[in-house]
Amino acid sequence: MTIHRAVVARVRPLSTTMARITFHGEGLAAFTSTGVGDEYVRLFLPHGPDRTDVSLPDSTENGGWRTPEGRPEAPVRTYTIRSARPEAGEIDIDFVLHGHGTASGWAAAARPGDVIGVNSPTGLYSPPADLSRQVLVSDLSGLPAVGRLIENTPDHVITRAVLEVPDPSCVQPLPDRPGVRATWTYGGNGHGPSRLAELVEAAIPPGTDLTGGYVWVAGQTDALRAVRRYLRRELRLPAERFKVVGYWMPDGESWTRRYEALPAAVRSELESMWHDPADEPEDLAIRYEDRLSTLGL
Repeated sequence: MTIHRAVVARVRPLSTTMARITFHGEGLAAFTSTGVGDEYVRLFLPHGPDRTDVSLPDSTENGGWRTPEGRPEAPVRTYTIRSARPEAGEIDIDFVLHGHGTASGWAAAARPGDVIGVNSPTGLYSPPADLSRQVLVSDLSGLPAVGRLIENTPDHVITRAVLEVPDPSCVQPLPDRPGVRATWTYGGNGHGPSRLAELVEAAIPPGTDLTGGYVWVAGQTDALRAVRRYLRRELRLPAERFKVVGYWMPDGESWTRRYEALPAAVRSELESMWHDPADEPEDLAIRYEDRLSTLGL
């Protein structure tokens, strides 16, 4: 894994709740996009008032990173690459501006010349070779990925997109591509209960013929537990026919504190669940999420 030094080139508002920040600089010369529409990176943010002072970590042999000795650890957050333009040496990242949180606060004040670190990207969207139609469902946090996925979709593929955003002021134009039908709904996103599970079931009711189909859902992590169970247990979709990606958790810092406060034996039990060779990864995820629910997490 490589850590790249990225410098803010431009900031452009997209809606009342989202801004697009373009990064450039010599540090991005070696940045290589996967080309996958939902590829994500870790952002290493400044740790103090100097917006150019970032503790860029060193890569480790096992694919991780290590903060240089004597330097403060940089705050790290995960974001989707909205677009990559290697010919210009630029990448775009869209930030939700929700008035709180380390990354959102940084983005709200971003200006040209600010510096962050960006690691090598990883993509998750992986449709089958026979793809002829897809359903994309997300809340505001997944909107950048949805836009790029639509841009990258072959003309012959029919796309149904369902987006849950806080209110009409958050709606953005989607790429103009053939075969795309989009529906916008309002609510969730920390302003009320998420309806992602309900929206998925409405878009793909039981009995739907999913021959040649693929389902991609992203957004509020705990709301997606019901989505994963529905797709896997009720619709009985093979793992290669869907991807469910948790992007954020309400009051995530509190969730992390409560997780870390669990007894060591319980945390060990949770971690060991991922090493059961008898289950598919999606089934392991369902078991893991069900156990988190019983623990109030």
